[in-house]
Amino acid sequence: MTKRLFALISLLVVASMALAACGGTGTSGGGTLKIVSSLPMTGSSLTQTQTIVNAMQLRLEQANYQACGGKYTIEYEAWDDASAALGKWDPAVETENANKAAADKAIVAYLGTFNSGAAKLSIPILNAAGPLTMISPANTNPGLTKADKDLPGVTDSYYPTGVRSYSRVVAADDIQGKVAANFVKSLGAQTVYILDDQELYGKGVADVFDATAKEIGLTVVGHEGIDPKAADYKALMTKISTSNAGGPPDAIYVGMVVDNNASQLLKDKVAIMGDNETVKYVGPDGIQTQAFIDGAGADVAEGAYASVAGVALDKLPPAGLKFVKDYEAKFGPLTEPYAVYGYETMNVALKAIEDVCAAGGDPTDRAAVNAAVFAIKNFDGALGTWSFDANGDASLTDMTFYVVKDGKYEAVGTFK
Repeated sequence: MTKRLFALISLLVVASMALAACGGTGTSGGGTLKIVSSLPMTGSSLTQTQTIVNAMQLRLEQANYQACGGKYTIEYEAWDDASAALGKWDPAVETENANKAAADKAIVAYLGTFNSGAAKLSIPILNAAGPLTMISPANTNPGLTKADKDLPGVTDSYYPTGVRSYSRVVAADDIQGKVAANFVKSLGAQTVYILDDQELYGKGVADVFDATAKEIGLTVVGHEGIDPKAADYKALMTKISTSNAGGPPDAIYVGMVVDNNASQLLKDKVAIMGDNETVKYVGPDGIQTQAFIDGAGADVAEGAYASVAGVALDKLPPAGLKFVKDYEAKFGPLTEPYAVYGYETMNVALKAIEDVCAAGGDPTDRAAVNAAVFAIKNFDGALGTWSFDANGDASLTDMTFYVVKDGKYEAVGTFK
């Protein structure tokens, strides 16, 4: 072999390696786009969040992990924002996740968080990084999106760039709390005692419930925060049992997540005041999980109510029913209602990327992807046909209540 031929072959080999390295061959000619989720994958919320992650992966598999006609490959990583030390989401871990995502320029979408308090920490970090769009399947505190001075926790300081970069596919607590108060009244209750876990989500929904209860003539006997780390709540429940003119209230409403000792709270309520038919026990989506029932015990949990945004799984539109069928074929029976929100969240991220490409834009440009998210209107998704408003809230406002029956949550009805 002549030196000239050897040199030519070597040049061709080097050139082909360079092309391969930058995606010049194969179906992913545009390179790689990364999407990450940040959810508590440690602790009691895992029964909910694992189904969210499963659903996100399912949606990506259906897209063959590609976008824009195969020009880009999608990589997905499920990050944990919880710690073993706390047994639930950890502010330090969520902050670390947000900073890590902000620094990795390949990441074009951040899916999360699960807890509203976690979102409050990460929104400004991601907003300053592009902004890097953040889409939540589960956050419900109104103040994360709604610039209304009358809503608790509201602030525009979450968005230092002045551009909105956070959206969610689930209805907020200004809807959930109002519907819940009316639901409790519809159960025949005239008096209610309100408890919350003193976190952004739990206190937020409890405060909306409190305000609505007073508006509709439901007497609030008391409202206080609990210690999520208490060994038991028997003294608290003993106090509540005589709080209504020497007797118990007709109902107890708890604003909290399952991680914050929700099962123990219910056990002590039943021990002191009897079953949930005697004194109604109602909570938001934070306790609508099998882990809550299992932690309290099926007999203790029997008759407890919880609400979740949207309709029951068997009442989803055709695209949603197909999701349930596909999910169960791959992962087994689905009982956790947040899985479909995980699926829709990934749906939104992929749609935004495709829309940027269709417009001739660059999907590696974070600002372009974020703008495409907020431009979504009349989207025919797994949750139905819906749109984002200027604040990043979805237009769907249905709320479904469930009751524990024979150790499982069973839908009672859907309310506006």
